[in-house]
This record gives sequence, structure tokens and C-alpha cells, in this order.
Amino acid sequence: VQLQASGGGLVQAGGSLRLSCAASGLTFSVYVMGWFRQAPGKEREEVASIGWNGASSYYADSVKGRFTVSRDNAQNTVYLQMTSLKAEDTAVYYCAAGLPLRFDSSWHGKMKYDYWGQGTQVTVSS
Repeated sequence: VQLQASGGGLVQAGGSLRLSCAASGLTFSVYVMGWFRQAPGKEREEVASIGWNGASSYYADSVKGRFTVSRDNAQNTVYLQMTSLKAEDTAVYYCAAGLPLRFDSSWHGKMKYDYWGQGTQVTVSS
């Protein structure tokens, strides 16, 4: 299994970036996909996640209304559209894949991610 994240870079505060994560070696359409980030000196945190069919998603409070997670199961790719970026969004962003314990609306609370990408750096200058 490989998860290849891309799209990071340097952007000014208020700007936008779109991250992509291309998956291979797994049946993408049955996996929940998550985006996580880790800033220097801080713990890794979940930013957003999306269910296997794209019908439901989860966002951390810190990014609600600014970030949008989406997926294209035909292309085995998950995206994170980030707008109104702030300096505190600066971090290495990782995508991850995991199978839900149950394929129902409770999927988010019981997630364990099995596969992780290599990370892409997002730097927001203020």
C-alpha cells in the first residue's frame, strides 16, 4: 500500500492550497481517508476525514468552514482544499487510510488508521 501526498508549499496568510493524496495497493473505495497534521513541538492532530463513499466527513473545530475534504474513488485520490489559511495551519500534513469497524454513521468515532503517507509541508507566512 502506498499513499502519496502532494500539494504542500509556502503560502501567505489568507491564501489557499489544495492537497492531494494518491492511493495504490488497496481497495480505495472501502477505506476511510483522513488528513492529519503535525506542527513542530506539537502532537499530531486529525484535521479532516471522509467516509468510504464520500457521503460523510468530519472536521476539526480549528478548520471548520475553511477546509474541505473530498475524494474521487475512480482516481483513488483524496483531496484537502484549504482556504483562509492561517499561520497556525503551518505543519506537515499526512494522509491516512483505515477500514471502518462498521460501515455506518458511527465510523468516525471508531477509526484506526492502518496506512500513512509520507507527509507534505504546508507553511503559511503571516
